[in-house]
Amino acid sequence: MNMLLSDGKYIKPSKETRVLAILDSLSQDSALSQFELGRRLKLSGAMVNQYLKLLQEQNLIEYRPVNGKSYRYVLTSGGEKSRRQMFSDYSSETIRLYTNIKDFIISKLKSLEVRGRKKIALFGASETCEVVLSALRDTGFHVVAVVDNDVEKHGALFHGYVISSPLVLEHVDCQAVVITSFGRQDEIHQQLQPVSAKRGLETVRL
Repeated sequence: MNMLLSDGKYIKPSKETRVLAILDSLSQDSALSQFELGRRLKLSGAMVNQYLKLLQEQNLIEYRPVNGKSYRYVLTSGGEKSRRQMFSDYSSETIRLYTNIKDFIISKLKSLEVRGRKKIALFGASETCEVVLSALRDTGFHVVAVVDNDVEKHGALFHGYVISSPLVLEHVDCQAVVITSFGRQDEIHQQLQPVSAKRGLETVRL
């Protein structure tokens, strides 16, 4: 569950998230050392020690000596119950966030739909593209191509679509291109200008 502690710019791990990550790691392997916990969860040794002591005080884990120098950190029945409830809450929040992102994507493409420009190509075969494809399911949009600049991806299957070179935009039957690469929006937008002007394609940035 290392993904719980991905330290992004806008979504940062809370105390509850760190507790859940520790409980989940220990539920899978109670023999993990404090050093290994810190390495896996990207926490300092002092912070791991502080959290373990807190969890012990709350009767969520037990220290069981292995020898004179090391311990196993075993979840109590209360600790396992807390882990399950916290994971359920975390999953519910994640699903709500995912739903909000899909709603945001649909709102960005609404003007295309209103004007009947429903044949679109997606530029950037990435995780974002996967979310866009999910958001477009059961809508009136028709994805005619998924393209990417990475030649190593060309020909590979991506959620039912064969990844193509951006050169296919010269002749594929589409009305708009949606840039699904957040990190290179400006660069790709500039790259698309010649073909957009030539074929009258709209370019949409998320």
